[in-house]
Amino acid sequence: MNTLFCAASGSAYDLTLNILYIIALCFIPAVLWALYVSIKVKIVFNRYNQVNSKKGIPAYMVARQILDSEGLTDVQIGRCSGSLSDHYDPRSKTVVLSDSVYNSSAIAAIGVAAHEVGHAIQHAKNYAPVKIRSALVPVLNLSSKLLIPVLIINILLTIFLPASSPVPMAIYYVLLAVFGLNLLFALVTLPVEFNASNRAKEILDDMAILDDNEIRGVSRVLRTAAMTYVASFVITLIQFARILLIVMASRKKD
Repeated sequence: MNTLFCAASGSAYDLTLNILYIIALCFIPAVLWALYVSIKVKIVFNRYNQVNSKKGIPAYMVARQILDSEGLTDVQIGRCSGSLSDHYDPRSKTVVLSDSVYNSSAIAAIGVAAHEVGHAIQHAKNYAPVKIRSALVPVLNLSSKLLIPVLIINILLTIFLPASSPVPMAIYYVLLAVFGLNLLFALVTLPVEFNASNRAKEILDDMAILDDNEIRGVSRVLRTAAMTYVASFVITLIQFARILLIVMASRKKD
């Protein structure tokens, strides 16, 4: 307890270190929660992927109907291997559905297909968070290439430098920038994913593709899937906060 809360000194430096320790302790529960969410997504999807919709329309046909109703006749429907690997590719204007979704008429598959179509609609309507996220992708790809080398250098310096030698702060500034970009990307992703899910549920309801009970099942599937993005944001936030406090603590120490 004294290690975590060094109230005796009362200095800003000690307070920063105390908060840093607490954030480090929060990382493990956050990772465990993210793992739980990941497992829950598969369980919920598999459950509702065994419940066929009453109309029995395959997911790829539902996607096509929604796209056509929105005037997006130039958007194609593609297929990819695996499960829960569905996505929208704005470069080729293709809604890509996984093997477990493409031909399935289950409400989970239809919900996932409609969600990906929601992304196509976002791009077509220049939804602001999508534009921001797309602009961040090239920068994020470049910065992410620096992450692993910098982390390795940090570990090596920590191991081989004498205990009294500080790790160069330039390393932490690079990590701060990389995690900062990741945090911004994760933050912008949240409205993108929630908005796509909301669009999917509204369209499925408006077009009477699913009834109210089926919509509730879709809602649970998409809500559970969205929590993976929330978990990713929380983990990235903790990592960013940890590096930021290391930098702050070093400055106050100096």
